Order: sequence, then structure tokens, then C-alpha cells
Amino acid sequence: MTRLPGQLTLEELSARASKGEIETVIVAFTDHYGRLVGKRFDAEFFLEGVAEEGTHGCDYLLTTDMEMEPVPGYRFANWELGYGDVHLHPDLDTLRLASWLERTALVLCDVKNVRTHQLVAEAPRSILRRQLERARELGFTALASSELEYYLFETSYREAARQGYGELQPAGWYLEDYHILQGTREEAFTAAARRHLKRSGVPVESSKGEWGLGQHELNVRYAEVLAMADRHCLYKQCLKEVAEQLGLSVTFMAKFASGRAGSSCHLHLSLWREGENAFAGETPLGPVQASDVFRWFLGGWIHHAPAFMVCYAPTVNSYKRFEDGSWAPTRLAWSYDNRTAGFRVVGRGNSLRIECRIPGADCNPYLAFAAALASGLDGVARQLEPPPVFEGDVYAAAHLPRVPYTLAEAIRLFEDSAFAREVLGEEVVAHYLHFFRSEQAAFDSAVTDWERRRYFERI
Repeated sequence: MTRLPGQLTLEELSARASKGEIETVIVAFTDHYGRLVGKRFDAEFFLEGVAEEGTHGCDYLLTTDMEMEPVPGYRFANWELGYGDVHLHPDLDTLRLASWLERTALVLCDVKNVRTHQLVAEAPRSILRRQLERARELGFTALASSELEYYLFETSYREAARQGYGELQPAGWYLEDYHILQGTREEAFTAAARRHLKRSGVPVESSKGEWGLGQHELNVRYAEVLAMADRHCLYKQCLKEVAEQLGLSVTFMAKFASGRAGSSCHLHLSLWREGENAFAGETPLGPVQASDVFRWFLGGWIHHAPAFMVCYAPTVNSYKRFEDGSWAPTRLAWSYDNRTAGFRVVGRGNSLRIECRIPGADCNPYLAFAAALASGLDGVARQLEPPPVFEGDVYAAAHLPRVPYTLAEAIRLFEDSAFAREVLGEEVVAHYLHFFRSEQAAFDSAVTDWERRRYFERI
């Protein structure tokens, strides 16, 4: 594998640390929400033992809500068990410079049991690793990319919080989709993000204005799916911290405001075998020339999409994005190069791939890619046929099955799915059911600004 600028070996880290070029190493993993959590180590201390032996972290990090409150009811970790430790084992393939931070490197970890040193099944990265193992058993390597959209504001995070996240000043003042002029207005931020990502082992393809006021998209290059999920998390961390440094803010909410475009995370995925795209073939499938592997993978991905909707749309806010005519998909259909479809097939030959347009920018990439792989591989194993190709406006096709429109509906589908239990395991499904139910319950008990505006005087 070609090493990228910014990637580090332990020897290179040691040399830089001895010169004072790197003083801090961030050791991190993602929680349920996809947020990076972990510790900062002195670089020399990291090299002396943490790099090889790992470190510990409180297991409550896989039971907290958005406010970092430990949520009761988890079997994995709770007050009765005393909230002990998990073992954080650095994946040294992810060791890299964090260019946007002063004299800092960063490494991502697998979460393991402190006694057995086996992967903690409930950790998001572990869930994706399990599906990658299934792919390898079938002789496949999975290549992927995730296209993230976000909104940029001229208001700092601290000021946005002080304002209750209302009346924020967007970076642009008219729809900027592909507009170079509007993009130029945001280039001080976007260029810094591109530069720091590239210097930190996350190669960048391009950036462009999106369809909302101050909405933008920055795309990084595709990779093997675990590396791509890692890049996705580092991308979000980098952009948030660069925004913080510039007195700006970005949001990856799936739906920032009513009447504005949602922010997507389109997943691109293909299977490879012996250096060749296993999706490529000569068999006609609608307008596509493809292999049986492609056909069955597409069939499985579509078939299991409702059951795994919680992995693509994990919050109450996620479902506000699914509006007809909004560029977000509302129906389960596939088409060739058709942005109204939930599954858009693009490319030909070795570039043939499936783009799933269902996930929002708020998804956890490890869970989303794991759900996609599990679904598609089941399609290959069971030779599941996709529905007929759809041509035309999918939004207008009321006869097609729709995506679940609420988190509560998605939770019920996940709970009722025997397939989810088969591929994830009973403990993992129970763990995430509790997580998603807790998220729904937090919203159900909250009084919103919408309620105050609607009812304060007139009820």
C-alpha cells in the first residue's frame, strides 16, 4: 500500500518527537455518535509503552448520551458493574500527523476487553471489522467512499451556543451549488481544511458549493472500507477544529433548518477480487452491464435497507431530511445515474459502483458501512434479486416502498429484524436498540422552540 503524506511510522514519530516537532499524540476511538473520544499523551510517553501496549478508557463511553451522561439500562456497562475499563489498542496503520493542531499526531484505536483482549463487539469499529471478515471469507475486498455535506456559518461555536443556535450567519447568502464565486467566499476555511487533510494522510479530491445557504461538500479519495470510515471521522474532526480556530462553525446535522436542503453522506461501495472490480461484467441489468455479484449485492442492500435504517439515519433529526424534491431519497429504488433514487448506480467496468443516497451527514460511518456490507454480502450469499430498474422521477412514484420516515419506525424495524441479530449478534442489537430508544426518549421528553412558538399564546 502506498504511504500518504502525513502518515507516520513509529520510527518517524520518534524522530520528530526527539526534535520537538511532535509533542502530543491523541489516542482516540468513536462512540455511538461517531464522535472521537480518548486521551492526549506526551509523545515520548506514548512511544515508551502506549504505542505497543495500548491504554485504558472508561467503558461508560459506549453508554453515554450526547451530553456525556451515563444512560442506565445497558448490559455492557452500568453503575452495578462499576463502570470499569476497556482496553484501547492503537491501530498503528492509522498513525498520522494531525496537521491542523500544533505539534500533534493522532492514532485511532480498536476497543478491546481488558481481560480477554478480544474486540468489544459493541464498539462501532469492531462491528465494521466483523463484516470485513465476512467479506474476506467470501474472497472480497470492499472499496468505499463517503461524500459528506455540511453547513458553514460565520458565527463561532461558542456564540452559536450562546444564541441558542438561532439566527446564525451562513457563509453564503444565496444557493451556491457549484458556484465558484460563493465558494471563493468560503475558501479561507475550505482551503485550510483541504490542506490540513492532505497533510494528515487524508487525500482530498475536490470541494464545491452545495444547494443550501453556506452549504458545502468536500470529498476525499476512496479507500478500503475501514480506512475510509477512519478518514470520514478524521475529516469531521478536522473541519470542526479548523472552524473553531477561525471563529466559524460547521454543522453535520442531517437537517439544519426547515426549508433548507439536508446534508447527506452518500456511500459509494464496490467489491473487488484479485485486483479486479467484482461488480464488472457483461450481463445486462437495465442499462447496466454487470456481474451476478453486482446484481445480488444491490438486491441485498435494497432488501435490508429498512431493517438497518437506524445505521443510516441514527437521530430524530435524520428523518427531517427525507422530503420529496429535496435531493434526499424518499423511496427504495435503484436507477442508473439518477439522483432521485435511493440507490444510484454509477460508473462502468472497473469504476462500476453503487451509491446509496440514504445516509445523512450525521451517520456513524462504521455502522453505516457495516450495515451496507452485511446487507450486500447477504444478497450475494442468497442470490437476492434487486427490483427492476426505475427510470424517471422516483419522488413521483408513489407505488414504490418508501424509506422509514421516523426514528421510532426505524427502531421497530431494527428490533423485528432476524437478519440484524444474525449478522450483528443478539448483544450488539440489544445494545444499539437501547441507544436508539434512549435517543428517541430524549426527544420525546424535550420542549422545543417549535412548540413554544406554536402554543405559547394561542393554545
